[in-house]
Amino acid sequence: MERNREKRYVAVDVHFSAEGRLRPLQIVFDEGRVYAVDQVRDVCRRAADVGGVGDRYTCVIQGQERYLWFEKGRWFVEAFSE
Repeated sequence: MERNREKRYVAVDVHFSAEGRLRPLQIVFDEGRVYAVDQVRDVCRRAADVGGVGDRYTCVIQGQERYLWFEKGRWFVEAFSE
């Protein structure tokens, strides 16, 4: 059975460099779960599979590569709908 994905908006703690670059440090989900962003491998402008266009951050979180999106001042991840 294929599960559908959806946008899940999340809180993100971010570092702003003197040059104005954003670097996500950790993702905070509504349930209080916090995940540290170990590394940012790439940032590019892309369309998300779940709709919308934004800056896609390719992040390493707990040893796995995940995408974090910044669109119109909000952060989201592509999550499986429940």
